[in-house]
Amino acid sequence: MPPEHTDAPWTTTSATGSGRALRLPAFGPLLGLALLCIAGTLLNGEFATLDNAMNVLTRTAFIGIIAVGMCFVIISGGIDLSVGSMAALIAGVTILLMNKIAPLGWSPVAVVMLGMATAVLLGALFGLAHGLLITRGRIEPFIVTLGTLGIFRAYLTYFAEGGALALDDTLADTYGPVYYGSLLGVPIPVWVFALVAIGGALLLNRTAYGRYVQAIGSNEQVARYAAVDVDRTKVLTYTLLGVCVGIATLLYVPRLGSASPTTGLLWELEAIAAVIVGGTALRGGAGSIGGTVVGAILLSVISNILNLTSIISVYLNAAVQGFVIIAVAFMQRRRP
Repeated sequence: MPPEHTDAPWTTTSATGSGRALRLPAFGPLLGLALLCIAGTLLNGEFATLDNAMNVLTRTAFIGIIAVGMCFVIISGGIDLSVGSMAALIAGVTILLMNKIAPLGWSPVAVVMLGMATAVLLGALFGLAHGLLITRGRIEPFIVTLGTLGIFRAYLTYFAEGGALALDDTLADTYGPVYYGSLLGVPIPVWVFALVAIGGALLLNRTAYGRYVQAIGSNEQVARYAAVDVDRTKVLTYTLLGVCVGIATLLYVPRLGSASPTTGLLWELEAIAAVIVGGTALRGGAGSIGGTVVGAILLSVISNILNLTSIISVYLNAAVQGFVIIAVAFMQRRRP
């Protein structure tokens, strides 16, 4: 079995390598976030307001929750390119189901609860399918998730007949507080994001499963020799990512109350970018949930600053994220 460690849940860890070599990069994203916040405040005074901070964190929640699951996948040496399309299909199916059940006499609250449970269940099933295709089918994760990326979005487009699926007005009013509500002045999505991040950090650093994920990413063959059930761990990892996508989607649906072929577009890029910017090694074996959270917030802050200052067109936000991914990947070349 891989050796146990006593790192704090929010630190960067690895099954191999020195702690010092891997802790240092974890400081980079936090420093970058602090510098960005200072720059944003100097460029526009509205940036430093509490309302804007809550807005940034709320918008970060969707990608941040998915990024927590993506962090496990990338640490294990895998990848998932389908999370945006998966979220779109989950949103569409959930809306269709709730609209079908509403006329049957169920209370709006019961219908919404069923829809939320369905979103998480569908995410788990899609993630499970990915894991089985990768482990049992012996297909590369890139190929599997590239294929399902097209499949998921095509089915949503088919269900929506090329348009949008809208949630019933009564259900939308009942569901709205899940996104627009707050607890102790903090929006509900931010609380959910925090709980998912804390749970992910504990799972990665305080359980045998988390150590197995890191061991597989470091050296899969050695992990097999150490009696780690590699296939089972990979299946659980992709299932966990699917659950995170389901949770993010159930929070996203009440925001607009609809799903269309453009829902979740480029979410996979943002989730992967958040994980990489947060210090997770592209080759797998090392990473942290804390770094991923900081990476997700950092990317949202960049978009927020661009929106507030108009330094460049908001249509280039995705390009900025792409440049960030390439730059971080370049810097990771010399990582031990």
